[in-house]
Amino acid sequence: MNFSSEQPRIIVVGSSSIDLVLETEKVPCENETVIARKSESYFGGKGANQAVGAARLGASVYFVGCVGMDPLGQQIMRNMVNENVNVGFVFETDRESTGTAYVTTSDGNAAIVVVPAANNYLSVEHVEAADKYFHTADLVLLQLEVSMKVIEYTVKKAKKYGKKVGMYASPAQRLSDEILNNVDFLVVKSNELHIVFGEEQREEILKKYFNKVFVRDDINSTIYFDGTEMKYCRNDKDKTAYKMGMGDAFTVGFSIALCHKNSIEECVKFGNEVSARVSESKGSQCCLPRLSDFIS
Repeated sequence: MNFSSEQPRIIVVGSSSIDLVLETEKVPCENETVIARKSESYFGGKGANQAVGAARLGASVYFVGCVGMDPLGQQIMRNMVNENVNVGFVFETDRESTGTAYVTTSDGNAAIVVVPAANNYLSVEHVEAADKYFHTADLVLLQLEVSMKVIEYTVKKAKKYGKKVGMYASPAQRLSDEILNNVDFLVVKSNELHIVFGEEQREEILKKYFNKVFVRDDINSTIYFDGTEMKYCRNDKDKTAYKMGMGDAFTVGFSIALCHKNSIEECVKFGNEVSARVSESKGSQCCLPRLSDFIS
C-alpha cells in the first residue's frame, strides 16, 4: 500500500444521524418483546461515517448533508469539526429533526431501522452550492440514505468535471444504467445484489462490471472480477464482534488507496483492513483508523 505525498481531496454527499444502539440477548422476532441490557448512542449515518473515515485517513474532506435545527444536529456538526471535516455545506432545516437510527444488536447480529428525517431534505440546490469544490476534488463519495434525485445530480456534476465517483449502494435500491455506467466503483452487500441489479447472476454482474463492482459480506470478505479471474479477499478474524459501519469503512479505505494511485487489488486489501478495524468496537465511527496507524 503506497501513500503518496499528495493529500486526497474528497467530497462526501450523504446522510448523518445519531445511532441509538440497544444490546439485547436476542434480536426480537415479529410480535416479540425483549429486554435490553443497555442502550448507547453513537455518531452515524453512512455519509458521516465516510466523511470521518476519510478525514482520519488523511484526506481533505467536505461533507454535503442536512441536519435538523436541534441539539442532535449541533452534536453532529461539532463532532465533524472535531474530526477535521469541513461542514461549510452541512445545511440545517427547521422542517424535520436530525436523522436517527435505531439498532437492536445481539452477538454481532443487528436489526436496524433508519429514520432519515432531515436527510430527506438534502436537495440538489445544496449540492449546487458546493459547486466550486467539485472542481478541485479527487473523488466524490455517495451512499443511498439521501434522495435518488440528489444521487443522480451529484453523479452528473462529478462526471461533468471529470471526477471519480465511488458509491456504497446501501440501503440497497435499484440503480439506473446511467448511475452504473458513471460510477467508478460500486460496493454492494452480497445479500442485496439482486436489489441493485435485478436477477442477473453474481458472476455475470462482476464480469460485466470488472474492477468496478465489489461484493461484500458480513465476514469481511470482498469478491470482484479483475478482467481475467474472480478475486477473493478476506481478512481472517476469529470473530467479527461488531458489524455496523464495516461497509462504510471498506468504502473509505478503498477510496483512500485509489486516491493514492494504488492497484485495485491493493485498494481492496486496504479497504478490508480498515473494515476489520471498525469491527473491533461498537459504533460506526469509534474505531475508524487514522493514517498514523498505517505509517510508521
